[in-house]
Amino acid sequence: MKSTSLNIKLTVVVLFGLLCQFTVKAQETLYPFIEKGKYGYINKSGKVVVPATFEAGDKFYEGMAMVKQGGKRGFIDMTGKLVIPAQYDSKVDGYFSDGVACVKQGGKFSYIDKTGKTVLEPKCDFAYKFSEGMARVQIDNKFAFIDKTGNQIVKNIYEGAYDFKDGLARVQKNGKWGFIDKTGKVVVDFKYDETFEFSDGLANVRVGDEKTGKWGYIDKTGKVVIEGPFDRAWSFSDGMACIREGDFKTGKLGYIDKTGKKVISPIYSFTSSFYEGLACISTSPISSGMKDAKWQYIDKTGKIVISKGADFFADFNKGLAYVRYDGVLTYIDKTGKAVWTETK
Repeated sequence: MKSTSLNIKLTVVVLFGLLCQFTVKAQETLYPFIEKGKYGYINKSGKVVVPATFEAGDKFYEGMAMVKQGGKRGFIDMTGKLVIPAQYDSKVDGYFSDGVACVKQGGKFSYIDKTGKTVLEPKCDFAYKFSEGMARVQIDNKFAFIDKTGNQIVKNIYEGAYDFKDGLARVQKNGKWGFIDKTGKVVVDFKYDETFEFSDGLANVRVGDEKTGKWGYIDKTGKVVIEGPFDRAWSFSDGMACIREGDFKTGKLGYIDKTGKKVISPIYSFTSSFYEGLACISTSPISSGMKDAKWQYIDKTGKIVISKGADFFADFNKGLAYVRYDGVLTYIDKTGKAVWTETK
């Protein structure tokens, strides 16, 4: 009896170990870098895994990355093997989503699986990636949504449309924006002059023109939950959203939480959203322009955690951010330590 019990315990331990290894593997990724005009990939420790031989290289999504070779685009796996030949034309959305990728060849759009097999050929003028089981397509200058069988679930009646996120998609009709669900039912009426996707259960919306209009946040029923009014407001990410007080020439940027409380005062000239607990900010003069700004990183209390000023902003992606210091491209970790630096 003791022997059986011991065997069961050992089996559980082994299975748990294998599960942990699988989970770690599933979370691993590679990071694109550019050197001497060519693209390759490093791992999180900064070791070059895929040498810089490609004309272009995107981030990995669902274990695949789009690369450019000989003027055409294909896909590599995590070993760097070109598993889908470089045969496609101009970049569309450029990555796998919901298990398929949208590609263009000979002027026609199609969706391929991870073996490169064509699984769907929609009849449309332009196609985009799948998101939450739906893809938007453009037909006769109007937007529609299809499912993975190619069925047009939402007819081409919209002047503008964006991907489904959190179960809803923002669409434009008669110059105003609202939201529909996956059956095409309008759940938030067309009354906004600008909106963005739902994120963390809220969407930022604007009433009025771009210069004088005011922003607030609505929930999925269309109820205003954060009135603001803000001179500019961005989507929530990591439970925080960037807002601006003042006009785009002289206004300052800060952050609010989901109750609408200002948790980081508007003191910045330029900002990015929070990702993995950190956000890129700059206090450089607005007059100098974003491209000349120096960027640092703050945590959710507003404390500067990486003080060295980068030449451009970069969000953290699975622990690393791709920045440039004095013209030298560098991957840094969340302590600001360089794990890979470009060699000139």
